[in-house]
Amino acid sequence: MKSAQYVSDDLPAATGSGAPESIFIAKLIMTDFRSYPYGALELSGDHPFVVLTGDNGAGKTNVLEAISYGAPGRGLRGATLRDVGRKDGGNWSVAMQLNFLTDGETETIKVGTGQDPNLTAFPEDKDSSDKGLHRRIVKIDGETASSTSALGGRWSISWLTPQMDRLFIEGPSSRRKFLDRMTLGLYPDHSRQISAYERTMRDRNRLLGEKGAAADAAWLSALEARMAEHGVAVAVARLEFAGQLAGQIEATAAGPFPKATLALDGWLEGLLADDAPPVEVETTYREKLASERVQDARSGRTSTGVHKTDFIVTHAPKAMPADLCSTGEQKALLIGLVLAGARLQIALKGQAPLLLLDEVAAHLDGDRRRALFDDLASLGSQCWMTGTDRSLFSDLMGKAEFFQVADGVIQPCAV
Repeated sequence: MKSAQYVSDDLPAATGSGAPESIFIAKLIMTDFRSYPYGALELSGDHPFVVLTGDNGAGKTNVLEAISYGAPGRGLRGATLRDVGRKDGGNWSVAMQLNFLTDGETETIKVGTGQDPNLTAFPEDKDSSDKGLHRRIVKIDGETASSTSALGGRWSISWLTPQMDRLFIEGPSSRRKFLDRMTLGLYPDHSRQISAYERTMRDRNRLLGEKGAAADAAWLSALEARMAEHGVAVAVARLEFAGQLAGQIEATAAGPFPKATLALDGWLEGLLADDAPPVEVETTYREKLASERVQDARSGRTSTGVHKTDFIVTHAPKAMPADLCSTGEQKALLIGLVLAGARLQIALKGQAPLLLLDEVAAHLDGDRRRALFDDLASLGSQCWMTGTDRSLFSDLMGKAEFFQVADGVIQPCAV
């Protein structure tokens, strides 16, 4: 069995046919969201880029975060639901009109999400620190969705933020979340599987912590069976996505953003990579969980599982682990992965994701900046970018809608 499976050497690139579908936000409304008591933007959709400029702290990233709630999960900051709302404001909400363009035809979908004033929503979205007081609901074309996973069924949203610049030098948790966020672009149910796994793991940890050796064995076995079911589903999705992404990277011509080789370092992923059938892996994992009950009761945590997997990235041209690369090389690797993920979605789904890039241009030289803009324009869907210096986006004149953000107010800029 391999504890780390490298997936980038022998996998074909994904291919697709036909013109990809483009996604544009035509209208965005924020109510009691972060710094905005009320904020609204209407966009023409005539250009592939939306650029928000303004001073630090003006509220640019808050706009991107609002859009990120059009995807499953906890947004680009990973905040709890109660932390997203405006201080002393009411229940926050975000509403968007999404336009889908295919072969000259336009389809419109209206999406709304926010805190449920009736406290009725999805258990998997409940954060333990919220103590049941803050739940999130989703409405699509006026109909309440059964789960936030519905937000990933028809479209996807990807993002890159300055906080992610430390991805390769932080612990495995950040890299694992990055991988899972990208995996959602192809497997919308991935979010539900992760939430179910983590919720069941917390129940098991609590039972072991409270009862120890006296814990009900049948109850533990039932929890471990559910953990195994959801954990294997998570591991399978990660392996399949990483393999497809590696194939896409391998087939892409060399450019200003270096190619990466990819590996997953995880116990369950290793079993599956050794061609063990998923059903057998579930059984093996259940047995391992049972054998580690005493150890886990003492430590207060689960020793083995997909919550410990690491996503290993290597700078392919230099054969250098990403954590040993320079800051600029790490940023370029990240951008390359996001672009490869977008191209993969085009190849397999016929649709590029909406992209949210926070301060992405600030630390790129002119050549790389222009190359990035060209790559983003070729994807077809709308891309939102922020920056403090409008001159960094001078190459996008005539290709973008520009907005100035100041003191929580968003105003169109003349070009």
